[in-house]
Amino acid sequence: MKPGHLFYFFAFVLLGTACRKNRALREDGEFRFADSIQVDGRWRSFVINLPPDYYEGGSFPLIIALHGGGGHAEQFESSTGLTEKANASGFAVVYPNGVKSTGFLKVQTWNAGGCCEYAMEQNIDDVKFISSLIDRLTAKFAINNKRVYATGHSNGGIMAYRLACELSGKIAAIAPNASTMMLESCNPSKPVPVLHMHSELDERVPYLGGRGTGFTGADFPAVDAILSVWSEINGCSASPVTTGKENYTVKEWQDCNHSSIQYYLTKDGGHSWPGGKPGRLGADEPSAAIDANDLMLAFFSKY
Repeated sequence: MKPGHLFYFFAFVLLGTACRKNRALREDGEFRFADSIQVDGRWRSFVINLPPDYYEGGSFPLIIALHGGGGHAEQFESSTGLTEKANASGFAVVYPNGVKSTGFLKVQTWNAGGCCEYAMEQNIDDVKFISSLIDRLTAKFAINNKRVYATGHSNGGIMAYRLACELSGKIAAIAPNASTMMLESCNPSKPVPVLHMHSELDERVPYLGGRGTGFTGADFPAVDAILSVWSEINGCSASPVTTGKENYTVKEWQDCNHSSIQYYLTKDGGHSWPGGKPGRLGADEPSAAIDANDLMLAFFSKY
């Protein structure tokens, strides 16, 4: 075989191998990567999942999915079932990890202001971490930097509120679950749409406010109170329109400034992800009245 022909032969073989490998990756659903970045001298880890059509081109929205206190990236991905729904809707999802405590259990938490535990006590700059993570992902992947959203459960939901307050230039909307806001003040640079989900039976972060039964022992503000704050921030009407359903109620604030606020309160479930799986052994059963992923993806798609 002539040298020129030999070159093209090997190039064809290599190209074929790469194509077979790429097809195998797609068939195995391995558009999922674990990585880390260094922030303030500390390595911060995360897992990102890209939608199945990612390599066909385009610019994709990104959801930052924040686990609860004591959880972690893989656990939150599994208990929410968010990756499967996001894949079907063309969203990328990143699951960051909070910092580990120095205790025996190495509990991972977020510094969400007045909560929670080690991350708060050590004044970990999780806002800087998420900001740096957004910069990293929008530079490395085909992510639409105008369509970056945040969601979270419990401590992760509280952190989502902090991101909306302090990182509104990079966050298009938030969807916290089983959480509240734990900041002395909130001064975003622009309105941020809010979808809040909660259960009447949640004892760890009571929707009416007060001391929770979780490991933090924090005293939480009522959800209505913090959404009232957001109604002022977003320029909404003072009183929401309430719609009663069989197993849940919906409150929606009207006439907001390029944003909206929706609040789903279920009569079933507890401190869990609606429509998902219990986050750990002995955890509350999730609500069957609503599906958090479906509501959230529809909400984010509007912004």
